[in-house]
Amino acid sequence: MPSIAIVGTGANGAAIGADLAEAGHDVTFIEQWPAHVEAIREHGIRVETPEEQVSATVPVLHFCEVATLRRTFDVVLLLVKAYDTRWACELIKPHLADDGIAVGVQNGMSVDDMTDVLGAERTLGAVIEISSTMFEPGVVDRHSPRSRSWFAVGSLGPATVGREEEVATLLRHSGSVDVVSDIRSAKWMKLVINAAELVPSAILDLSIVEAGQHPGMKEVMLQAGYEAVDAAVAAGRSVVPIFGLTTVDPSNPHAFVDTLMDVLLEKYVLSHTLSTVLQDWIKSRRSEVDQINGRVVEELARAGRQAPVNQAVVEIAHRIERGEIKRSTDHVSVLRAALPDSV
Repeated sequence: MPSIAIVGTGANGAAIGADLAEAGHDVTFIEQWPAHVEAIREHGIRVETPEEQVSATVPVLHFCEVATLRRTFDVVLLLVKAYDTRWACELIKPHLADDGIAVGVQNGMSVDDMTDVLGAERTLGAVIEISSTMFEPGVVDRHSPRSRSWFAVGSLGPATVGREEEVATLLRHSGSVDVVSDIRSAKWMKLVINAAELVPSAILDLSIVEAGQHPGMKEVMLQAGYEAVDAAVAAGRSVVPIFGLTTVDPSNPHAFVDTLMDVLLEKYVLSHTLSTVLQDWIKSRRSEVDQINGRVVEELARAGRQAPVNQAVVEIAHRIERGEIKRSTDHVSVLRAALPDSV
């Protein structure tokens, strides 16, 4: 049985870790929130879902305690924020077995940071779709139970081809898993839907579903997704199915965005599900806007094109994080001003 470290046990990391522990796996949590660490040490981790409650007793370390480790791990699941990827990889690198494998179970295009630090021969890519929140240390409110959670796992190069199933077998304790041949494109497709829903809904201070229902906002969210899929294609990536879809029409990438949005709202998020970005802002943390909407702006700029809606999202998000403005539905008019005239 492999030894597993989960680096970053926020809502999603803790939920996955609890599933693995419940299944009898050797799991260690590594976490940066002191109160969360102490709560897990005292009471274990508890995950509430619409279908069941999962509780587990799991060894847990503060990030500052990693230097005391005298063991290595066969599998590392990385679930820190995308902007924390590089230093988190440096933190765990001495404790990843020489033949171990690390997996970035994250949003954003963090795989290159991982391979730079850990090596392509010890890194797999992954896509995650779980909806969870956590505001009380040691307690996760998981909105999408295992029956409605999905992952993709894929190799980033020939050095790890054939090892995908090692990780897929573990993640199947927490949801359905597809092993894919083009993980970079799959991650871009997830970034497409993230660009459409995470930061735009947080800007309005609404749940993802509420934002999509707010007058005039669905067009903004879809346009952010259209710009993102255009950026993916400009970056040389393919339009590939995710979220359990089996076919796509690569000749109509904007229609694919429409489908992704429908699948997300129908299957993966509840009416009260808050985006990870809004959760971060409620906790006074900065968001991943630069790694998501900002990445769209950067990729289209490289192609000599603009991403006006994503640019507006980035600018408003930065002002919110600087404390200059507040989250509000008043920002809908500014976002709609960035829409093309045909919308």
